[in-house]
Amino acid sequence: MVDLSHPWPFGLNRRTWPAFAAGLVLALVLLGFFDHFLSATAHDQSTDVINLFAEITRWGESDWLLYPSFALLVLFALLGRLLPDRVLRLAFLELVSLCGLIFVGVGLPSLVANLVKRLVGRGRPELFDSVGPLAFHPLANAYVYESFPSGHTTTAFAAAMVLGFLAPRYFGLGLLYAVAIGLSRLVVGAHYPTDVLAGAVLGTLGAYAVRNYFAFRRWGFERLPDGRIVARPPSAARRLMRRRQGRAAR
Repeated sequence: MVDLSHPWPFGLNRRTWPAFAAGLVLALVLLGFFDHFLSATAHDQSTDVINLFAEITRWGESDWLLYPSFALLVLFALLGRLLPDRVLRLAFLELVSLCGLIFVGVGLPSLVANLVKRLVGRGRPELFDSVGPLAFHPLANAYVYESFPSGHTTTAFAAAMVLGFLAPRYFGLGLLYAVAIGLSRLVVGAHYPTDVLAGAVLGTLGAYAVRNYFAFRRWGFERLPDGRIVARPPSAARRLMRRRQGRAAR
C-alpha cells in the first residue's frame, strides 16, 4: 500500500522540487509529440464505447462532491455551535474537519485548474484539423479553448487523494476511479494526454497541499515528530461511544 503520510508524494522535498518540476516539463514536452496520435487513437472507438465513457466522465465533475460536503459542513458547524452537550459539540466539529477536507481538498485544485485552463487557452482536440494541437487563445473564455489542464482529471485525482487521507485502505479504489476519469477524457475527445497528465499532477499536489495546511492548523490531521502527517483520532466521537456503551450496560 502507498504510504500517504509523507508531506508530499513522489519523494518530493525541498531538494527534489526543482528536479521534479524540470522532469514534469520534460515529460509534458515529450508526451506532446504524441498528443494527437494518442488522443485520436483513444477517441477512435465504437459509439457504444464512447457513450460508456461519456457516462463515466460525468463522475469527474466536482458538483457531486462539493455540494453535499459543503452542506454537511455548514450543518455540522451549526450543530457544533448550538448543541448544549460539550462532547457532542466537539464530535460535530470533528465532522466539520472531515467535510472541510473533502470540500477544500477537491474544490481548491479544481478551481485552480479552471483558472489555469482559461489563462492558457489551449484548443481542444476537436479543433485539431483547423488549428492543430498547439493553438492558444489565453482568456478566450470559450469551452473549445479550455483544454489544459483537464479539470475532470484534476478533480478525480484530488478526490482519490482525499479518500486515501481519510481511509487509506480504499486508496486503491480511489486511484482506479481517477485513472478511469482521466482515460474517459481521452475517449470522449475532450482532452489531449498532456492535459490529463497535468490535471493528475495538479489534483494530487493540490490535495496534499490542503491536507498539509489542515495538519498545520490541526484540523483533523497532525504532523508527527518524524514529519509524517496522520489523521487525528476522533476523541470526542470515541467519548460519545463509550458514554453510550456505559448507558447501555446499566
